[in-house]
Amino acid sequence: MTVKYLEVVGAREHNLKGVDVRIPRNTFTVITGLSGSGKSSLAFDTIFAEGQRRYVESLSAYARQFLGQMKKPEVDYIEGLSPAISIDQKALSRNPRSTVGTVTEIFDYFRLLWANIGIPHCPKCGKRIERQSAEQIVSAVRHDFDGDRIQVLAPVVDDRKGHHKVLFDQLRRDGYIRVRVDGEEHRLDEEDAIELDKNYKHTIEVVVDRLELKGDVRQRLTDSVENALQLSRGGLRIIQGKKKGSYSEEFACTTCGISIPELKPRMFSFNSPHGACEMCQGLGTYKRVSEDLMVPDKDLSLREGAIRPWANSSSQYADQWLQAIGDHFGFSVDTPWNELHEEARRVVLYGSDEKVHMKLVGKHMTHEWTRPVEGVINAWERRYMETNSEWSRREIEAYMEIRDCPSCQGNRLRPETLAVTIGGKSIMDVSSLSVGQCLAYFEDLELVGRDAKIAKEVIKEISARLSSMRNVGLGYLTLDRSSGTLAGGEAQRIRLATQIGSGLVGVMYILDEPSIGLHQRDNMRLLRTLEQLRDLGNTLIVVEHDEETIRHAEHIIDLGPGAGEHGGEVVCEGTLSDILACPDSLTGAYLT
Repeated sequence: MTVKYLEVVGAREHNLKGVDVRIPRNTFTVITGLSGSGKSSLAFDTIFAEGQRRYVESLSAYARQFLGQMKKPEVDYIEGLSPAISIDQKALSRNPRSTVGTVTEIFDYFRLLWANIGIPHCPKCGKRIERQSAEQIVSAVRHDFDGDRIQVLAPVVDDRKGHHKVLFDQLRRDGYIRVRVDGEEHRLDEEDAIELDKNYKHTIEVVVDRLELKGDVRQRLTDSVENALQLSRGGLRIIQGKKKGSYSEEFACTTCGISIPELKPRMFSFNSPHGACEMCQGLGTYKRVSEDLMVPDKDLSLREGAIRPWANSSSQYADQWLQAIGDHFGFSVDTPWNELHEEARRVVLYGSDEKVHMKLVGKHMTHEWTRPVEGVINAWERRYMETNSEWSRREIEAYMEIRDCPSCQGNRLRPETLAVTIGGKSIMDVSSLSVGQCLAYFEDLELVGRDAKIAKEVIKEISARLSSMRNVGLGYLTLDRSSGTLAGGEAQRIRLATQIGSGLVGVMYILDEPSIGLHQRDNMRLLRTLEQLRDLGNTLIVVEHDEETIRHAEHIIDLGPGAGEHGGEVVCEGTLSDILACPDSLTGAYLT
């Protein structure tokens, strides 16, 4: 037997006075009335709350212990209830890593697309990077160094700390005679062992072969190239005097020698260490101590308290430290800040590598040392990173400001990831477009062959989600916008667009005034979207005051007659014609 109605009998939640309603299923229903008349009490606190409670009770006892006991709404009974989803105007996640693109999952499809058909470029010189086979490398070396006497080098250690004695012993056993360490050539067959400082970074290259590219040497060069690629796991370098070349089986720039790993979706995620910018950790911004907040009054001298955090300090150390800096670098602590020369201000705030003798005398002890100057701002930023005290962090944050990351310019990702493009744009270039511009980008994107086959379904899904966002009036949003900056109405419409993309049927959607803040043109798009959701086989219950929305509804419930204790009753229920014909309905009077 098909249930055709949702029946609510005896609803008494909040100010509702035993309300009975009969809502047709798979239709578009609007609950309207004065503010405070009980619309939300009926829609959210009764119908949705009971739907949620029944869903939780259908779970196992083990699952219910984590969800807790849900209070039964004040209602006699509800029949014909479908699984219910509430789409209200609560803000989305305030997590700074959450964006419009991640919330809607569009950015996940972007990552998949760029990882599979993206074209990598060198982040330094912008040159396109392609993989090369050993045969292609041999041909390139013959072309670049024809007639030269070259060395074929296999880089085995690239800028890494250690003494590397085990590596040298293994190379010696494998029969290699020469290595280049930090640009200098050493022999492995000499009695004197190569001694390296383990606390410094070193670059080590094995000399695989030395040969002159004249005559029939292709086979020998091929063997040497293959040997070097195997030894270095994919890359080699060729040198001839000051002339150098880098080659790789992986993605690597032959001009700069920069290599990037194989493209994978995780490389394009700013929430993954594989893709996030190393400086800002994927946030796109970072906190820095502000010069203007640290020195707000530029007319004061250092002795008069130009450094704001030290202005009211009773400690003598700060004055002695500043005096020692001034004596060493030749400036007076009595000179107003804005009259100090640039170098003096830079040393006070950011320090110097030049060693300064300090003698700080306190009541009970004396400290004396000679070392480089750290600088006030550098010291405060170090303290901020090292401290575990929330009080100390709040104290330092009072002098900090949020800036775009200088490494990624606010784009959140690593340079090598941002250098991967489709249609000339990086993944963050496209994310910075508005929804409407993003749709146009994918419509104009021309792909052929393998790329077209791979991208077809992914772009179809992306376009569908973008279209849903545009249809609910969000065409102006950019995908890189932080979700915490969205208004409640915007957040609600994002959830609505996501639900449309889910393709669920047989569900009851309950919405809270989705038309708020929309232009009339966008409101009509929203209504078409709601009707599309209904046509999938869902029931829509919308709390709304908007005239156009009410006129589009198939079923209307008018609550009142007043607000608060004067409301909570059904004034009229039925079609638009029924509401217009009801003499007691304020909504009917408003619509006429």
